[in-house]
Amino acid sequence: LAVHSLKDLPTDDVPGLCLAAVPERAEPGDALVCRKWPSLDELPEGAVIGSGSLRRQSQLLRARPDLKLRDIRGNVETRLKKLDDGDFDALILAEAGLRRLGLEENITQILPTSVMLPAVGQAALGLETRSDDRVTRNLVEQLIHPASFAAVTAERSMLAELRGGCLAPIGASGRTDEDGRLVLTGRVLSPDGSSCLENTLTGEIDAAVQLGQDVAHLLIDRGASRL
Repeated sequence: LAVHSLKDLPTDDVPGLCLAAVPERAEPGDALVCRKWPSLDELPEGAVIGSGSLRRQSQLLRARPDLKLRDIRGNVETRLKKLDDGDFDALILAEAGLRRLGLEENITQILPTSVMLPAVGQAALGLETRSDDRVTRNLVEQLIHPASFAAVTAERSMLAELRGGCLAPIGASGRTDEDGRLVLTGRVLSPDGSSCLENTLTGEIDAAVQLGQDVAHLLIDRGASRL
């Protein structure tokens, strides 16, 4: 049994292995962490934002092309220290990661999905086993949260069809609506944020793979491969 941050698990199947369970997902949003200004809109022109994610950088530039985006490395505590040392005006970090580390007091603003769609699988855990290990799979499958599993399955299916990989400027949001149906939004951007394609479709919760493929095909038809 291996436990992964699902965001980092490759979308291509590995022969002999399977994603056996996804427990209930945490909040998948992205958080602005800033010591001086209370929101993204109120950051001054030319503010320096730390993020190592092309997905985050491209969406930030789409909303605020005046911002200066700089890569940042290291664990969360290291990044927060660089912010406090004045290397950056603000950071973008995963809400779930901050909360799991007990660092939620650092959250300045949860960015709305209109500005920032999360990464595929963000805030979800993936439990991987050998495909033929029925004993382990039976145990692990008790941890499945059906709505979370369906949502991330749709997101990963979309990413696989786009052939984007985890480093591409692609955002996704899978969720269930009040009728129990699965809703998937996919967004593909150019690295500089100047071009953006987005589509949303609704489908049945037991057809998550097809829903992801359908959203990907709509995006491809509109030029996602070029972006």
